[in-house]
Amino acid sequence: MIVLTGAAGFIGSCMLSKLNSMGITDVVIVDDFSKKEKSNNYSRLKYSQKIDREVFIEWFNDNATLVEGVYHLGARTDTTEFDWEVFVKLNLEYTKSIWKICSANNIPMVYASSAATYGNGELGYDDDLKLLPKLCPLNPYGRSKQEFDVWALQQDEQPPFWAGLKFFNVYGPNEYHKGRMASVVIHSFKQITETGKVKLFRSHRDDFEDGRQIRDFVYVKDVVNVLFFLMTNKPKSDIYNLGSGKARCFYDLAVATFEAMDEPINIEYIDIPIDIRDKYQYFTQANMQKLKSVGYTADFYTLEAGVRDYVQNYLIGNKYL
Repeated sequence: MIVLTGAAGFIGSCMLSKLNSMGITDVVIVDDFSKKEKSNNYSRLKYSQKIDREVFIEWFNDNATLVEGVYHLGARTDTTEFDWEVFVKLNLEYTKSIWKICSANNIPMVYASSAATYGNGELGYDDDLKLLPKLCPLNPYGRSKQEFDVWALQQDEQPPFWAGLKFFNVYGPNEYHKGRMASVVIHSFKQITETGKVKLFRSHRDDFEDGRQIRDFVYVKDVVNVLFFLMTNKPKSDIYNLGSGKARCFYDLAVATFEAMDEPINIEYIDIPIDIRDKYQYFTQANMQKLKSVGYTADFYTLEAGVRDYVQNYLIGNKYL
């Protein structure tokens, strides 16, 4: 059987859909299932057992010999949460517990790190392990992911195969529950539906035009394909970037959303709030060479193709993957 944590969430539920599409239904899903707004993410999908995250570690200790692999995608992901102890419990210590059980029982483990570990990007966005201890995340969420990555590399006892994935700006189906933490695509879709226009941040730097701040947007269908590839092929145990490798600006994303909705382009620029202006990132782009070097050669969705698929096949009609 396969264990999948965070299965009620955005990427986790898309991973369950991917597993089902590959004929895999003996999946133990783990999450806080009390949040009813997430139930549509997984309710129509196939799995063998549902376990609350509070009792999962005990269950895993008792049933580890039955488990063939763990996708650990569950985490506290709110970048505006500043209670460090929340992240220590849910992101750091919880992940260490899973790692230790996987190590003791020779279970492969693929887990979610984050591009938030790169901080403001002063050292670039290269997944070279020599740079890892030098990274300075800007918030407790990024710090919790960074501290686990550093801890994992220090361990003598390791799973037989493991991979940490630094997700960049993931967008796609099953993020309806995320509210303000959802992708810019769904926010743009809602703004266009309600007002006929999209609001983007203007630039407060001379070297960037308004709305031309750049991010590495990656479609969730590509993300789950990579996760499945790593667990199936088990190449080099390592920490990998997971973006598209081709950064695009918010203006392009907004235009792609208008075009997918067949609506006229209407963009309004607003000031970046003072409280985040100094820390606002103008550029992120994943170096994807390491993943390619271990054999992942599939093409990623272009921004236009990903947004079109998301808008036309999911957002219009409020559908799920």
